[in-house]
Amino acid sequence: MIHGASPALVDRAIESGDSLPGGRGFAGRLPDGRSVRDVLGRYPVFTERSSAGWAFSPAELEDPVSFPAGHAGDERVWTLPDPPAFVAEDEATERVASALEASLGIDDDGLAVAFSGGVDSAVVASRLDAPLYVVGFEGSHDLEAARESASAMGRELRTIECTHTDIERAVPIVARATGRANAMDVGIALPLFLVAERAVEDGHDRLAVGQGADELFGGYEKVIRADHRVEADSVRGATREVIASLPEQLERDVLSIRAAGAEPVAPLLDDRVVDAALRLDGPMLATEGERKRVFRRAARGFVPAEIADREKKAVQYGSLIAREIDRLARRAGYKRRMDDHVTQYVESLLE
Repeated sequence: MIHGASPALVDRAIESGDSLPGGRGFAGRLPDGRSVRDVLGRYPVFTERSSAGWAFSPAELEDPVSFPAGHAGDERVWTLPDPPAFVAEDEATERVASALEASLGIDDDGLAVAFSGGVDSAVVASRLDAPLYVVGFEGSHDLEAARESASAMGRELRTIECTHTDIERAVPIVARATGRANAMDVGIALPLFLVAERAVEDGHDRLAVGQGADELFGGYEKVIRADHRVEADSVRGATREVIASLPEQLERDVLSIRAAGAEPVAPLLDDRVVDAALRLDGPMLATEGERKRVFRRAARGFVPAEIADREKKAVQYGSLIAREIDRLARRAGYKRRMDDHVTQYVESLLE
């Protein structure tokens, strides 16, 4: 069984070595018994450490190991392409915009959109006839940004105002679903789970997300500075290092959304978008004054300029969920002077 693609497409990709064969990734088990996972790890799959068992969720296995991206069986079949860079920024912007347009031509039946008000989720929402959902604590940056962006786009917004009760209830669910209890992963997973949960309650079974844009298009400070956090000495090289982190991140995100009963849809991780992003270089990706430069220019064809240019906080901070998990941990006796106190708190909830 394969998630994300047909076995025939995967077979053709293996034979050709084409790492971007079309679609939004795949993972699973082929009829010949080989596990497979696309080059960006856009879908997770797991195997038993000491047996032939496999599953799409680590919770279904006794001793699960994440199957590596780019592999078919024991062999690495696909690696990230390194196409020639665009020469002109105008051409790059046009190609990215065209890829975005194509990626958003998806069936929106049963679909909801995780909407934070930033450029990534706004571009996703722009072409989809689907309700928009945002989650955050009262007074959070994400609630305010989502309201402003939804208003600018003339769209209705469904707001989920988070409470401590929501956090205490949801933390064990996402920690078990993802197999991760550390503060960072739980803080990122919780907003996705809570949005997906509400969308499912409202009758939707798929959740469109803006994942991938920051990694593909130069959305991180470390790619601009090429500092100690990356080995590369160029913006393009640093961006490729960040892209290599996607399999681990997407595993968490997909499992969190599925834990709520929804299936994630990530248009910005479409192969056509990935191919266009890999052709960007230097200031087309990011400069000291502007991250995701070409992506933002392309986004102006989809959303109002004020949204395309808006900077946004990471979801765990913009929603205030990370802050409130920390607060709950300290109330439960896990003080900041303790080693990794939030993780200890999460583990206590699992007990």
